[in-house]
Amino acid sequence: METVKHVFLFSGKRKSGKDYISDRLQKRLGLDVCLILRLSGPLKEQYAKDHGLDYQELLNASFYKETHRAKMIKWGEDIREANPYFFCQKTVESAAPGVPVWIVSDARRLSDVIFFKEKYPNQLKLVRITASDDIRKKRGFIFTEGIDDAESECGLDKGLEWDITIDNSGDESLLDQNISTLVSLVQNSK
Repeated sequence: METVKHVFLFSGKRKSGKDYISDRLQKRLGLDVCLILRLSGPLKEQYAKDHGLDYQELLNASFYKETHRAKMIKWGEDIREANPYFFCQKTVESAAPGVPVWIVSDARRLSDVIFFKEKYPNQLKLVRITASDDIRKKRGFIFTEGIDDAESECGLDKGLEWDITIDNSGDESLLDQNISTLVSLVQNSK
């Protein structure tokens, strides 16, 4: 039986810092209280199996992953056509039981938001991670046509009301305040 009390659904552009902020929030809450779920995990795992690739390398922010990104996105889209919630379901199924706080670090599509809104309506907070283009470029972002203008990067840019927006453009004090806001949501509900 699931005992999840909070689901933070993170979304943001490549190199905005979704994983970085997820890691910092998890450290503040504690590993026994907070679990990071990555929707891309089951996708990358199955893609690696099907194509004879190194799954661990696909998980990293590496050149290896970037060389396979376009084909992996296309492959994932084909699966989502048949079942838009496939990767959300696989991610939730893989979650360790009894952990009360989940951070879903990489929501990219409206179907991701719909899945979690329907399954966890009272636990869900939508969190948008932003960073200026200059900061993203300093982190290694290079616009790639067919990737950065695709649904996997733009699907949640418009039409949603975010519960919390976190600017990760380099102001550590502001970032700490925003992370503290998320921590307070958890602590105040105990």
